[in-house]
Amino acid sequence: MFLVDKKNSIAYLESSLLKSCDFLTHAFCTRRGGSSRDDYKSMNMSFQEGDEEFRVLANWDKLATAFDIPLDNFLVLNQVHKDDILVIRPHGDYFTSREALNYDAVVTNRPDLAICIKTADCVPLFIVDRIKKVIAAVHAGRSGTAMGIGAKVVRLMRDEYGSLPADMLAAMGPCIGKCCYEVDTAAAQAFCGFTNAGEFLSEGGRRGKWMLDLIEANRRQLADSGLPADNIEASGLCTVCRKDAFFSYRGSGGITGRQINFMMIKGETPCRTYFTDDPGCLH
Repeated sequence: MFLVDKKNSIAYLESSLLKSCDFLTHAFCTRRGGSSRDDYKSMNMSFQEGDEEFRVLANWDKLATAFDIPLDNFLVLNQVHKDDILVIRPHGDYFTSREALNYDAVVTNRPDLAICIKTADCVPLFIVDRIKKVIAAVHAGRSGTAMGIGAKVVRLMRDEYGSLPADMLAAMGPCIGKCCYEVDTAAAQAFCGFTNAGEFLSEGGRRGKWMLDLIEANRRQLADSGLPADNIEASGLCTVCRKDAFFSYRGSGGITGRQINFMMIKGETPCRTYFTDDPGCLH
């Protein structure tokens, strides 16, 4: 079950599974509570979509203030629709240059680092090892899901950190639902090799079109990787159907902002993040 909450002007959702982990702070944010206007109204968190830079900066400041997290402690990936995973160790410096962040998933056991995924239809997937306190934020769009990015993250956590799938919790935030996600045959074929593909891929109402259920596709990857069914939950909210609350690329015709989804291990260890002068490093 997902819970709705608000800090200052920032409306967000929490997973009840992840909320049970007292070492975590997490939020699947909505588009509400920010400073942006028109197509980007109002909590647009991306510099790359055409919004005015000063408004996006104001939105980031609102988020940081609401959750009492220093702005420099947010790490946002470039999200290049592939399946590469960034691993951040618990100590040492790292540089958030644009090219250094060409990943679609990040895994860490570092405290006080808010790992972020931007979305406007794709699945924001959070995975947590509740015993070893390892977390992962995954951008599971159509391409990443087809490449098995969720399963790949589970394998990495198992191999790198000794995590057991039975100890992992997974939460998937608002995304485009099976009700609205029509794809062409070429896109559908990328999923045809999956076990039980018929459970998340079906013929659409038009010739050569298919309906894709990204949530179910990711759920099955996680289950096949060993996560118990009770350890996986989804918000059940479609970003296209709820454009009032969420940005939707499909629902807007391609001109829209991005909401932010983040997760952080609470702790006292200083987090040292280095930004370049390009505000797009937050993208």
